[in-house]
This record gives sequence, structure tokens and C-alpha cells, in this order.
Amino acid sequence: MVRKVASLVTLAIVASVLSASQVGASAQDDARVVVGGDPAPQGKFPWMVRLSMGCGGALTAPRVVLTAAHCVAGSGDKSITVLGGVTDLKAKGAHTARSVKVVRAPGFRDETHGDDWALVKLDRELGLPTLSLGRAADEKGALTIMGWGQTSEASAQQQQKLRYASVPVVSDADCAAAYRKVDVNLVKNESLCAGKKGVDTCQGDSGGPLVRQKGSSWVQVGIVSWGLGCARKGYPGVYTQVSTFRDAIRSATRKLS
Repeated sequence: MVRKVASLVTLAIVASVLSASQVGASAQDDARVVVGGDPAPQGKFPWMVRLSMGCGGALTAPRVVLTAAHCVAGSGDKSITVLGGVTDLKAKGAHTARSVKVVRAPGFRDETHGDDWALVKLDRELGLPTLSLGRAADEKGALTIMGWGQTSEASAQQQQKLRYASVPVVSDADCAAAYRKVDVNLVKNESLCAGKKGVDTCQGDSGGPLVRQKGSSWVQVGIVSWGLGCARKGYPGVYTQVSTFRDAIRSATRKLS
């Protein structure tokens, strides 16, 4: 159910319930792109970064990236390359760095059981703006999703250029009721659901931020985690609820900075 490309073994086990964009698998194979989105202008989301295993992330500190726990192999992973400062992954002038340490939420088991967040410490500052963490009061109105992932569930490849779209929040009650139909229990106090007809994150978007604009600035309210397929009717995307883990993320970030 993750929004990364799942392994064939995992898919064989869960294909009857979950899509490849959402099944837990190794970070090297698994990821989610924005369905129904538009190309992002250069500089619109300057804190957005791409991780080499095929996930997204956001700079939460000058040398620290916030992403999904299911995107990383585990705490201590030092094999990740991070690219930022561009919306086109092949554009000149991209800022790059490598991971020197990874901290994954200690309670993480898999996406559907919550605790789906992780921090990646970089070997240097990227010289880009950082994204503030939101609070529960920010989880309303129009929210924005983004990523370099696939633009449809059937797509064979991810995107070279960053795409984004606006989505509304879906209530915990409605979201939980939808996923009970496929025997998946939503962890309500750790999840934020969002989406609308024809608009969703997809394979290759895992770990990227769900954000809300406040005046001229943005705050992060969620992390792309999982969902059933991509933009399937009645099944919104599920995001790690940043407000639930805000204190833990801030504390871990301070230790890494």
C-alpha cells in the first residue's frame, strides 16, 4: 500500500487488496506521482527534495530531510543521495548531498500501522529554504500534494518534472469506513486523509510532503504514506499526520542538526 513500487513477492501476497503503489517493500524498489496534477514552476516548493531510492522528502532543517519511514532501509542507512533546488530532475544547477545518518520512527512496523516518518541527515547543507511543521489547526482547507511519481496507476514510469495538485481533507470517519471495505484499519490518531475524484498521490510520491499555504509561507501537515491504488473512487490517499509526531520530529531533528 506504500506509494513506492513494491517487490513482486509482496505484490503476490497482497495484490488482491492493495495496489503496487501502496504495498510495503524495500526502499530501493518502492515509491508514489501526483495524479491529476500540474507541472510545478521552478522555485515554487524550494524545500522539496528527491531521494535516490525513488521517494520524496522535505527539508525540515538545513541538513535534515523529513520523509517516510517505509522509504528507508532503517536507522543508520548511509546510502541515500538527495537532490534539491530544481523541479526538473535533469536540470543543471541541482543541489546534491548524501546521507550520513538516518533516524526512523522507533514504533514503525509498516505504513498501515502508523509511525511512518523518518529523518535523513545530510553530509552538508543544501543552501535551500526549510519547511515548518504544521499543527492540528492547519489540517483544514485546501492542501497541496506534490511529487515526481507516476501520473496514473497503470503508468510504467515516474516523472522527470515535479507535479503538484490541490486536495481537500477527508474525515477520519469516512476514510476509515472506506478502508474497512478492504480489511485495512486506519490508525486515526496518526493519519490524515486527503484526495478528490481524479486527484491523488501515486507510485514515486512516498515520503513527500502534504502542505498548506499560510499567507506567503507553507507548513507541512502530512507525509505521503499509503493508499489503495491511485485516485481510485472512494479511497483517499493516507498521510502520516505530522501534528501527532511534531514534538518527536522536532526533538530528533535537533539531535541531528
